[in-house]
Amino acid sequence: MSTKSLLIFYHKSSILEQVKLTVNLKLQTSQEQHDLLLATMKRANEACNWISNYAFTHKVFQKFALHHPTYFAVREQFQLSSNVTCRCLGKVADAYKLNKFAKRIFRLTGSIAYDHNILSFKKNDIVSIWTLKGRIFVPFVMGDRQREYFEHRKGEILLVYRKKTFYLNVICDITEEPQLEPKDILGVDFGIVNIASDSDGEQFSGQAIDNIRQTFSHRRRNLQRKQTKGSKRKLKAIAGKQSRFQKNENHVISKRLVDKAKGTQRAISLEDLEGIRDRVTVKKGQRHRLNNWSFYDLRQKIEYKAQLKGVPVIIIDPRNTSKQCSVCSHISKSNRKSQSEFVCQKCGHTDNADFNASRNIRERAVAQLPNETQVSR
Repeated sequence: MSTKSLLIFYHKSSILEQVKLTVNLKLQTSQEQHDLLLATMKRANEACNWISNYAFTHKVFQKFALHHPTYFAVREQFQLSSNVTCRCLGKVADAYKLNKFAKRIFRLTGSIAYDHNILSFKKNDIVSIWTLKGRIFVPFVMGDRQREYFEHRKGEILLVYRKKTFYLNVICDITEEPQLEPKDILGVDFGIVNIASDSDGEQFSGQAIDNIRQTFSHRRRNLQRKQTKGSKRKLKAIAGKQSRFQKNENHVISKRLVDKAKGTQRAISLEDLEGIRDRVTVKKGQRHRLNNWSFYDLRQKIEYKAQLKGVPVIIIDPRNTSKQCSVCSHISKSNRKSQSEFVCQKCGHTDNADFNASRNIRERAVAQLPNETQVSR
């Protein structure tokens, strides 16, 4: 099951499924190994472009249909092994599955795929990998959590080049825990000021992320104005730091929510966030915060961590969750007094706006559970 399709609804099942996770390994190459891997990567992508040109010109897009007219020519012209040539054919065929009406062009430093015949892992964190000049043995590093998943590696491995460093993206099939039968539901509301608020009243502030955003935005603006060699080097050095910080924060929040749900035997209810940036209107001062925060990334992390832990995730319709009273269900735009204040115009109920929304999210998920499931209202 792909991590891109982790939409999980509550169901009673004893079948254990696999979750695909990617483990990223950093290669510790010498300068000679670095240059050799880079030359191999560029040669393979040159071959992909040659195959792509043939495919687009002759309107042949299937891997097996491309194999006969291009295989021997690619091997002879680019001096690639049989396995690498087959991987290049597969890369081109997969690219044209998305769009057959535009010629596909591959970056020379784009990732290339290896299989167990041309890449193998040895003891002491050493990988044997094929290059244009034969096999080389390169050490790699990984963390404790990566090592735990690494034992379940399966399928192709991607060689990736990023910021003058090589990485291996290893796909691992992790068996999820048996899905629990929830006794209740934890509603989670996503927001801008508070990244997440749950129906227990716990909130995860977005202030730290916003401070980082403002800091890096200011630094990038000043460096871009200078247009010196030093400023350009600094821009490259700080590139991606903000994104990595946000992703780490999303990991922390998602782990906290999933562990809480697992520990209390509850499912998790989330809003369907598709098109949220088009639906939500905010003040001018908050537009950068809305567009800067990765809604999809947090939801994806909650979903795959929940699947690993056997915690059901229920996706609900987000309409009016912030305008509806969680006590009397009255819906009115005027109920939302401010970002943080909710006052029901019908029954007078007052609450934190995000907490009120999370309770509505929980209630809508409760309504989706099977009738025999006993959940307190």
